[in-house]
Amino acid sequence: MKKLFCTALLLASFIEAKAQKKASLQVDFGKKIGAMKPVWSWFGADEPNYAYMKDGRKLLSELSRLSKNPVYFRTHNLMTSGDGTAALKWGSTNIYTEDKNGRPVYDFTIVDRIFDTYVKRGIKPLAQIGFMPEALSTHPQPYRHYWKPGHPYNEIITGWAYPPKSYEKWGNLVYEWVKHCVKRYGQKEVESWYWEVWNEPNGDYWKGTVPEFYKLYDYAADGVKRALPTAKIGGCNVAGTGGAGGTKFLRGFLQHCISDTNYVTGKIGSPLDAVLFHAKGSPRLINGVVRMNMGTQLRDIEAGFKIVRSYPQTQNLPVIVGESDPEGCAACGMQTNPENAYRNGTMFSSYTAASFAREYLLADQYGVNFKGAVSWSFEFENQPWFYGFRDLATNGVDKPVLNVFRMFGKMSGNRVEVTGTNFYPLKTVRDSSIRNGTDIGGLASTTKNTAAVLVWNYHDDDVQEAATIIHINLKNLPVKTVSLTRFLIDQSHSNSYNLWKKMGSPQQPTSAQIAQLEKAGMLQTAGKTENLMVKNGQLNLTINLERQGVELLKLDWK
Repeated sequence: MKKLFCTALLLASFIEAKAQKKASLQVDFGKKIGAMKPVWSWFGADEPNYAYMKDGRKLLSELSRLSKNPVYFRTHNLMTSGDGTAALKWGSTNIYTEDKNGRPVYDFTIVDRIFDTYVKRGIKPLAQIGFMPEALSTHPQPYRHYWKPGHPYNEIITGWAYPPKSYEKWGNLVYEWVKHCVKRYGQKEVESWYWEVWNEPNGDYWKGTVPEFYKLYDYAADGVKRALPTAKIGGCNVAGTGGAGGTKFLRGFLQHCISDTNYVTGKIGSPLDAVLFHAKGSPRLINGVVRMNMGTQLRDIEAGFKIVRSYPQTQNLPVIVGESDPEGCAACGMQTNPENAYRNGTMFSSYTAASFAREYLLADQYGVNFKGAVSWSFEFENQPWFYGFRDLATNGVDKPVLNVFRMFGKMSGNRVEVTGTNFYPLKTVRDSSIRNGTDIGGLASTTKNTAAVLVWNYHDDDVQEAATIIHINLKNLPVKTVSLTRFLIDQSHSNSYNLWKKMGSPQQPTSAQIAQLEKAGMLQTAGKTENLMVKNGQLNLTINLERQGVELLKLDWK
């Protein structure tokens, strides 16, 4: 009986092995295709006041340690009026009020607290000039909103979205703010930042006309440059860049900066040191399963790159995708928006790996100066555990997606060519996303003494299946021996969410459970570091990678 049982187990294992999918990747370290620029090291959030709160400070510290490259952080509401109370899709600094005679009163206390938190950690502001202070708004009431997930999105649009009653006061506010930053942080530090005006002016965030936005920009840019002529300012963070409205607005804005009469100086042209636009994917719930759509995000990015390249005056400017995400509302949790249920687990991490690799390829294709792509994901203070917000951590515990950025941080130098049997072409992903077999792809880099290969097993449909056997051929390695360390994100590695579910999904975990979750949220290795022989410049490896898993193969040598 025991013999029959063992035979049955062996047969079952054989059948499973026969059914297991296989794929191969080839990495050629002799074919450099571009720099491994840290375009991933940009993050953002609607809520500026979370930065100096307990979990916000912790997460910013973790972001600052991702790599030797600086992290840039963009946030809304840096000029919004209020007492600094944090809430979903809200924040305030009370940077500007007026006395009883209508004279400006500047108060940088809260915005200093935000920027101090960044600068102390070596993080650089991508400083958004917005939104409209209540005392300057042409339509000040209602002003403070109390939006919650599930409420109509347009509830957030209040007096902060309107033009200023005085463009001169608006421009002087910007001048005083930048001048104050130079005094507080030093000219060299502020020269390393980027400034940008407003957010999605082609949508609900701007209640003025298009010419009024150009005027808003001109006065803000003039204020920045008066305070610090060497400061960098850009715009205009349009929404839906790939759509007709987004394309029209971005082109019109660039043409204004190039050839229109400046509203402040009366001369031709406006300062422009960077071009910014937004790109979003579009997940849906299909028969109870989340289905992602990476194609819409890539088409937005491609449209922006094409527009930048179409003008001689902008084709070499830094390009920043001011928000680059799988969808459009970070504060819309999976309870009210079930299509956002991808955010807690490995779907978000594998999507991030696969999409950033395509962003590099798009930049290569169009020859743009790709500076960064802002992941509009941070944290939401004092909210339910694993509520399904688009965030990097929940209650101080890191989610799997943050570990992809830790993997990116271990990559530097030059990107090299990766090909594969199941590696979707860029055009296919852009046009129709990843809907047939899984995308077994890779992103690889090398320096003088290191190499790294990021591998993912991604599909748009958030379902699980058996791991794929992936044979990886590394060629043109310049040494005879390497040490190999494997970092892994899957159901049982670098995954606090799965552990939380195994605990029974507690909303009030004990201190011991929190310690376990924090440990599970860190980037974990798979096995021990190995010393391997390289034969004729080649090394062959085999890994088993779960669907929606991501693995980093880190090679080091002397």
